[in-house]
Amino acid sequence: MGAQAHSSRGAHYEIRVEGHVDPAWSVWFSNWAISPLDNGETLITGYAVDQPALHGVLTRLRDLNLKLIGVKTLE
Repeated sequence: MGAQAHSSRGAHYEIRVEGHVDPAWSVWFSNWAISPLDNGETLITGYAVDQPALHGVLTRLRDLNLKLIGVKTLE
């Protein structure tokens, strides 16, 4: 994963998963933006106040049995 260590201020992240996630699920992902892509992937972007918050989003992806393609920090 491309996430780097951050201070307690948090960071913006971009998560790619295989398959399409309905944008209506945004509320379940702490109101992160959900964008289905033409290539069959979904881009999920949002702000996590700390690493446990990011792990919460990743846990939800796991619970939906979605294949994680990548995570990166947005500057």
